[in-house]
Amino acid sequence: MSAASLLASLFQYKAWANEELFALMQSVDAATHDSERHAAIRILNHIYVVDRIFAGHLQGVAHGYAATNTPETPSLDALHEAVRRTDRWYVEHIAGLSADALAEAIPFTFTDGSAACMTREEMLAHVATHGGYHRGAVGRILAQLGIAPPRDIFSGFLHKAEPGRRKSS
Repeated sequence: MSAASLLASLFQYKAWANEELFALMQSVDAATHDSERHAAIRILNHIYVVDRIFAGHLQGVAHGYAATNTPETPSLDALHEAVRRTDRWYVEHIAGLSADALAEAIPFTFTDGSAACMTREEMLAHVATHGGYHRGAVGRILAQLGIAPPRDIFSGFLHKAEPGRRKSS
């Protein structure tokens, strides 16, 4: 498996995991669990903002963010739609990358002003793993509310996306 095909699978998985988590977040009652729901949306917004920051770095354009979260908290529905668009962008972006493009080192500046340089491949790996880490934190909030979090695991996605993988050889 090439790095490009692995990254393509990881970002398809990321989009799938996001859909499952946002669907479950719809069931959290804002009246009963306002602070927990708000905390979860803040975490989801942080994931989204970092995704957008790195999309800017990957394209060599200004991302427009001064921090890794926004001062305002978006509605769950607005955030969900923005995340969907960003997930689609990443899947399409990766599909157009060559091995040489993945290996290209790109200098950029973090939101704290620190200089950095990563390859496109490293940036994409960061975005994929960063999202998984924070989706787990949202899952923990859901579990504390008595809501079983989704099974956010790559192998589960692969077997759901490709049921033929469940057949024994």
